[in-house]
Amino acid sequence: MIATLIILALSAVFFAMGKVRSDLVALCALVALLLTGTLTPQEAISGFSNQVVIMMVGLFVVGGAIVQTGLAKKASGKLMMLAGDNEIGLFLLLMVVTAVIGAFVSNTGTVALMMPIVVSLAQKAKIRASRLLMPLAFASSMGGMLTLIGTPPNLVIQEALTESGHQPLGFFSFLPVGLVCIVVGIVVLLPLSKRFLNGRQRGDDDGKARRRKTLDDLLEEYSLKDDLSVFTVTDASLVKDKSIVELDVQRRYGLSVLEVRRVKKTHAKLMKEVEQRLAGPDTRLMVGDIVYVSGNKQQAEQMAADMQLNKTSQPLAFYDIGIAEAVLMHNSRLCGKTLRDGGLRRLYSVNVLGVRRGDDYITRNLADLKLRQGDILLIQGKWKNISRIANLAEGILVMGQPLEEAARVTLDYKAPLAAAIMVAMILTMVFDFIPVAPVTAVITAGLLMVLTGCIRSVEAAYKTINWESIVLIAAMLPMSVALEKTGASALVARMLADGLGQASPYALLAGVYFTTSLLTMFISNTATAVLMSPIALTSAMAIGVSPYPMLFAVTLGASMCFASPFSTPPNALVMQAGGYTFMDYIKVGLPLQIIMGLVMVFVLPLLFPF
Repeated sequence: MIATLIILALSAVFFAMGKVRSDLVALCALVALLLTGTLTPQEAISGFSNQVVIMMVGLFVVGGAIVQTGLAKKASGKLMMLAGDNEIGLFLLLMVVTAVIGAFVSNTGTVALMMPIVVSLAQKAKIRASRLLMPLAFASSMGGMLTLIGTPPNLVIQEALTESGHQPLGFFSFLPVGLVCIVVGIVVLLPLSKRFLNGRQRGDDDGKARRRKTLDDLLEEYSLKDDLSVFTVTDASLVKDKSIVELDVQRRYGLSVLEVRRVKKTHAKLMKEVEQRLAGPDTRLMVGDIVYVSGNKQQAEQMAADMQLNKTSQPLAFYDIGIAEAVLMHNSRLCGKTLRDGGLRRLYSVNVLGVRRGDDYITRNLADLKLRQGDILLIQGKWKNISRIANLAEGILVMGQPLEEAARVTLDYKAPLAAAIMVAMILTMVFDFIPVAPVTAVITAGLLMVLTGCIRSVEAAYKTINWESIVLIAAMLPMSVALEKTGASALVARMLADGLGQASPYALLAGVYFTTSLLTMFISNTATAVLMSPIALTSAMAIGVSPYPMLFAVTLGASMCFASPFSTPPNALVMQAGGYTFMDYIKVGLPLQIIMGLVMVFVLPLLFPF
C-alpha cells in the first residue's frame, strides 16, 4: 500500500510540474507498479483494452471525419449565427448545447464530436480555442447529470438503490440536479476561463510569422479565377466521346483545359463520388463531365458556342488534384529548356498553370516559355504526384508539404454521408433497445468513415488520433486497480466517512461528496462510484437518514471532478488540443469543483430530504 501511495504522489507532483509529458509520466507510474509487484502484467495492460480507451480511439476518427467533410465548419457557422459576435453569448450557447448532448451521449463521445466544431468556431470568432475547450469538457460532465444514462456513476447508484430494496430512480430524476450543476458551472467558468485560459496555446507564434499561402491565395495571386471558365458536357455537345487532343483548344482558341470533373451518383443519394482528372491529351469527355478552362473569356465563350457546351458555375476544388509552387534551383535540368521540352507532364503527370518571374506572372503561351533559374512554377496535379516531385525531382524545390495540404482540403461532397454515420452512431448509443454496445457503435462508425472516404486515407485517420491522450488514460486506469487491490482507497474512504458519521447529516454529506471527489482525481469516476456507493448507503442507514442525498453526493463527486486532466476522459481529450498544463486544471477546475461541492451540500437535501 505504501509503495502505491508513493508512486501516486510522485506522479501527481510530476503532473503538476508539467516538465515531463503527461503520457510519459503515466507510463513511468505504470512500470513502477509492475516492478514493485503491485500489479500483474495482465492488470497493467488492462487499460489499453478498456472500452473507454477503445471508444476514444474511434471517436477521434469520427471527429476527424467531421472536420474533413466540413461538417464542423457548417455547425460552427450555425452556432455563430445564433450567438452573433458576442463572446459571452457564444460561451453560453456552447455550454448549453454541449450539456444537452451530454445528457444522452457519453461525455467522452460528446467532447470528441464537439471538439472539432469548437476549434472551428473559435477560429471564426477570432478567439483562442483554449478559452472554450476546457469549458466544453466540463459542460459535457455537467450534462451527464441531466439523465439516468448521462454518466456511468448514475447507473452505479441506481444499482445500489435497487439492490438495497429502495425505489429506483426515473430517467429524469437527475434533471433538477443537472440543471443546478449547469447554472453553477456557467457562473463560475465564465470569469475563470477568461482569466486563466486566454494564454498562448502550444504552436501559436507571436503573430509575426509569415502566414502560409492557402490554395485560394494561389488562385488569386496567379489570376486563375479571373481567367477561369467552366462548362458542362451535355447530350447535344459536339465534344462528347472525344479526347482533349482531338479538340485542339490550345491552337484554335488559345485556351488550356485544367481539369475534367466527373460526378458519380448511385441510387443511394448519400454515396456520391467525385472523380477529378488532370486534363491530358488522352482524356476522353463524357456526358455530364464538368470541364475547367483557363484563358481569354471571350475565346472560352466562342469555344462553348462552337462545341455546344453549357456554361456552369462550379468552383475549382482540390479533392484529388491540387496546386503548389515549385522553385527552380541552379541545378535543375529544366533551366534553359521550354516547358514543352521539360517533360514534367511525362515524368510526373503534372501541368504548369503559371510562372512567376520576379514581379511578373506569366499564365499564357506557357508551352514555349524558356525557363530560368529562380522561376517559380505553379504546378497542378494529383497530390501524390506533386509530392513525388518534392521527393524525387532534383533541383526543384516544392514549397510547403503537398500531402499535408491535401489533408486540409474539405471533402464537402461527403458531408451528408458523414452526418448520417454520426447520427446513426449517436442513436445507437442513446437507445437501449438497439442491441449494439456503445463501443461497437463507435468503432463501426470510425471504420465506416474510412471505408466510405469521409477521411482521405487510413494514414489520415491515424493522424486524427491524439495518442498522448490515449496513452495517458490507458496507463492511468490500472492505478485504480492498484489502489483498490492494496486497500488504500477503501481505507481512506472509510476513515473519512466513519469520522463524519457521528456528526450531522450535512457533515456526512459533505464528507461523502469531497471524499468521492478526491478519489476521482486519482482513479476512474466509475470505480470511485462503485467503491463509495456502499459506504454512503451504509453510513446513511447507520444514522437513520435517507440514502438518496448521500448516493447523489457520490455520483456528483465522481462526475464533477475538474481539477485533474486524467480524472475523466473528457478532461484528457481536450488537454493537447487546448495546450493545457496540469496547473491549468488546478487554476480553473479546482475552484469549480469546490464551489460545486459546497452548493450541492445545501441543494441536495432540498431536492431529496434527509
